[in-house]
Amino acid sequence: MMFLAILFAFSVCFLLILIRLIAGKTTYDRILAANSIGTIVVLAISIHGFYMGRPEFIDISIVYALINFIGTVAVLKLFDKGKLGDK
Repeated sequence: MMFLAILFAFSVCFLLILIRLIAGKTTYDRILAANSIGTIVVLAISIHGFYMGRPEFIDISIVYALINFIGTVAVLKLFDKGKLGDK
């Protein structure tokens, strides 16, 4: 029962963030919404692993969170500087 409540809460949050992703006024609003979707996916993987009794899903969610963070920083640097490299 609690798993369904969590799933419903994640669905509502995902829909609200999806609206923000589509209707965001600036590029940074859209990047923040995409990062928030990644965070919800990390939480969903963790909750799914807990529900199924598979603690190795926590490792997978940590790796996904790191990839989400690095990707967000790279995209923000690309929009700020116009390039990703040093030169």
